[in-house]
Amino acid sequence: MRYLSTRDGRPEADFTDALLNGLAPDGGLYVPETWPALSAEALSGDYGRVAREVMGAFAGDALSAAAIDRAVSRLLSGFDTPEVTPLLRLSDRLFLLELHHGPTAAFKDLAMQVAASLTEAALERSGERLTLFVATSGDTGAAAVRAFEGMNRVRLVVLHPLDRVSPIQRRQMTTATADNVLNLAVEGDFDDCQRLVKQLLAHESLKADGRISSVNSINWARLAGQVPYYVVAAEALRRRGVEAPATYVVPTGNFGDAFAGWVAARMGAAVGGLIAAVNRNDALARALQTGVYARAAANPTMSVSMDVQAPSNFERLVFEAAGRDPERTRAVFETFTRDGSVTLDDDLLRRLRDEVSAVSVGEAETAQEMRRTLAETDLIVCPHTAVALAAARRVEAVPVVALATAHPAKFPEAVKESVHREPPPAWVLEGLIGRPERFTRVKPELEAVLAVL
Repeated sequence: MRYLSTRDGRPEADFTDALLNGLAPDGGLYVPETWPALSAEALSGDYGRVAREVMGAFAGDALSAAAIDRAVSRLLSGFDTPEVTPLLRLSDRLFLLELHHGPTAAFKDLAMQVAASLTEAALERSGERLTLFVATSGDTGAAAVRAFEGMNRVRLVVLHPLDRVSPIQRRQMTTATADNVLNLAVEGDFDDCQRLVKQLLAHESLKADGRISSVNSINWARLAGQVPYYVVAAEALRRRGVEAPATYVVPTGNFGDAFAGWVAARMGAAVGGLIAAVNRNDALARALQTGVYARAAANPTMSVSMDVQAPSNFERLVFEAAGRDPERTRAVFETFTRDGSVTLDDDLLRRLRDEVSAVSVGEAETAQEMRRTLAETDLIVCPHTAVALAAARRVEAVPVVALATAHPAKFPEAVKESVHREPPPAWVLEGLIGRPERFTRVKPELEAVLAVL
């Protein structure tokens, strides 16, 4: 399996390159040269069977089957349910796919645990050391710290927006005691953190000092690790007698989770449609509705992990919708980076709309959905899940699967304010309050980050 950049069509990298580099040398994102098809056994298998085949297909001969098996075994051992991602039926037409049963109570664990194990295997084989940069709106950083802390060959630098993640999310990152973890609180929003990570990855002096990469969802291994739960959910529906492919409603910030659903469909999973549900940070929804992709300052919301106005993985979808034309893709994103706005041509916009749609859900509707879900199902959901459920209620297609991306206990203030009840406890979050925190406050400037490094 070879990989190419969305901005250069030459397949010059293998899976290890994509894993350890994160971003392609030209600033594009890695995608596989071809989309592998899953076997009938995988399409009807349990989570472990699906994950092994998905990751094995994308790794090719770059990593051994034993390394893949160790990575999946590590993943499965960290979840509190044998189903890994349980599928709940909320009504005749609406299902909820729970992705928050892992070690940090968020869906990011499903890919991060696998990516960490594979990174360790690749570094042991090469003898290298790696500095990883991670921009986070909350959950990615926590999952990365849990997955990589204590690794001898990895230094992890986490950038989160100051005062724009929940206190629980922050403590999951900043209470880490391992010497290989550095937390930076950026005086800006998530898009500032993401911009800084991309600048760090392109910085020549850092490259000269050793291998550098990122485990944001720009990293292909991270995104690939999110594919299995769509496959497993489709099979769970079939076993319940639901034959029609479901429409999946995905609460999204950086668009990686939604694009993983697109990949699952290309690999043979029964995915009937994809809807990206965003909060009032609606750059993606506006792009698909109006054809103008424009950056704006991110607005703080109760669904803090989705406060993103420049979703990186949109580039992968544009590349596919443009017929895998790297020059066309490069032109779109170089214009967007330079001007902060780009108008998508009519053909590209039509093709994008054929692949995915997007809707925006406001704060009042999010809170209302949290109350409605509690009243109808006795379930307390996190604000991000509520965004997906609110969007799912607008969908006429049947069945509809909304993704529950985080445990409500990670957002106790937002939950209590919305439903006037405390969220149920999550055992993985116990003991965070009161532990000393370690982080450094920095301005949203490359020079400030470099000075700390």
